[in-house]
Amino acid sequence: MRARVTVDLDLNVGTSADVVLSIAPPTAWIEDERLSVDADDRSIAPSVHVDAHGGRLHRLALRPGTTCVRYHAEVSAPFVPAPSDELDPVRYLRPSRYVPSDALAEKAARFADTSAREIVHRVADWVHDNLDYAPGSSGPTDSAVDTIRNREGVCRDFAHVTIALLRASGVPARLVSAYAPGLDPMDFHAVTEAFVEGRWEVVDATRLAPRPHLVRIATGRDAADTALLTTLSGAVGVDRMTVTAAASGALEQDDHVGSVLLP
Repeated sequence: MRARVTVDLDLNVGTSADVVLSIAPPTAWIEDERLSVDADDRSIAPSVHVDAHGGRLHRLALRPGTTCVRYHAEVSAPFVPAPSDELDPVRYLRPSRYVPSDALAEKAARFADTSAREIVHRVADWVHDNLDYAPGSSGPTDSAVDTIRNREGVCRDFAHVTIALLRASGVPARLVSAYAPGLDPMDFHAVTEAFVEGRWEVVDATRLAPRPHLVRIATGRDAADTALLTTLSGAVGVDRMTVTAAASGALEQDDHVGSVLLP
């Protein structure tokens, strides 16, 4: 998998703020990379932290005003699974902030009494068929329960519902934020990884982009672990954001049925 990804982000900082960006794929896959953070002709150097799955977090101390973030990377990922450990199948069965799977046990009962692989297919089909993809229809604090109630959402909401129903059915599942060549309209994307037959397989109930071309950014329990921008303190708004992700060569077709592993 080879791709070129970019982000242009203009932040409106109301008060001094401590923020974390999650926009960079793991270092091991980078062939060329440039990140600049500028505010009032002043360059800001982030501190970089690597999580358990190889995801990189850039932490920034921002002053009031406008901060411009520019990121570019050429990515070449081998077909090697992301780092994991023996506790992940337990960690990703537990309820989490946006995925209260314990509240959906009754709804998930319809998917039980079959193999993990069949549960994954049935859950993904149900989410795709019963939710409408509607940009702007959900808020940043909506959980999987809210999305099921409203019957609409965006990629993060589709992923949260998929993860919740899988966990409630006994299948470990986690969220992956990604660049998605072929996504229309272009943006950051969120998909699910389900633990099936000893490996983490990609599930995308939106079916809006071919899974073989996804570029992993961050991996975690839900959007709380994988958000592109997290404000730890202060007040920060997004004035403008442009994301691009282009594959090298033609995009593969994806029936969203076969198994796909994400590096």
